[in-house]
Amino acid sequence: MHSVTKGLPAGAAGTLALDLATYGDMLLRGRGSSGTPAQVAERLADRAGVPLGEGEEKDNRAQAAGALLGHATGLGTGAAYGLLRHRRAPLPDWAAGPVLGATAMAGSDVPATALRVTDPASWDLKSWASDVVPHLVYGLTTASVYRALC
Repeated sequence: MHSVTKGLPAGAAGTLALDLATYGDMLLRGRGSSGTPAQVAERLADRAGVPLGEGEEKDNRAQAAGALLGHATGLGTGAAYGLLRHRRAPLPDWAAGPVLGATAMAGSDVPATALRVTDPASWDLKSWASDVVPHLVYGLTTASVYRALC
């Protein structure tokens, strides 16, 4: 199996784990979902000149596009990990997991910050935990699944 072919399902498993951790946190704390992915998608669509519609239709498309961007980040990070791991000595999962999590987190937070949707400098501890913990779960799951496929 090619390294990218291993990285994609590993990234998919990590993305599922991230979603489960996020929704579990929402259930436990009774918090709502983040509007950031939809806002990022909406701003990207505006900049690209892609109409999303009006009213509720626009909101729904932005929400769907935001979720798809998140999945693309998770799959892309997994595929990139496969390419890089294939060319280097592998890190143990306990080390690769946080690196993968930070990479995926940057893949979503950097565009959101650059588009002025959010400012991580203003986040409180709960906001940071809501972002860091699911991404750490993503990274550890992605690294473990990739290793299992080798």
